[in-house]
Amino acid sequence: MTATQFHAIPEDPKESLFVFPCSFVVKAMGRAQGDFVALITDIVAKHVPDLAADAVKTRPSKAGNFTAVTATFVATSQEQLDNIYYALSAHPDVLMAL
Repeated sequence: MTATQFHAIPEDPKESLFVFPCSFVVKAMGRAQGDFVALITDIVAKHVPDLAADAVKTRPSKAGNFTAVTATFVATSQEQLDNIYYALSAHPDVLMAL
């Protein structure tokens, strides 16, 4: 197989590696203070209107200083995913978004 026959990364940056709709998981990490879970849930729900109540899971860090919030949902487009990541990354309480 030659390089011209196989493309692992789309040539067009607007293309996606995903086939939509698809199940998708977003994880955000921040300090375990305030209501970080509600913050992340609200940010994701703005872009995923049908976010189920049981779609959000949390996990504290070993020392309890940080919280990881995982949201699982059906993604409908690359634009939707980009908007979620931009919103999460832009918030000062979000230390990392995956």
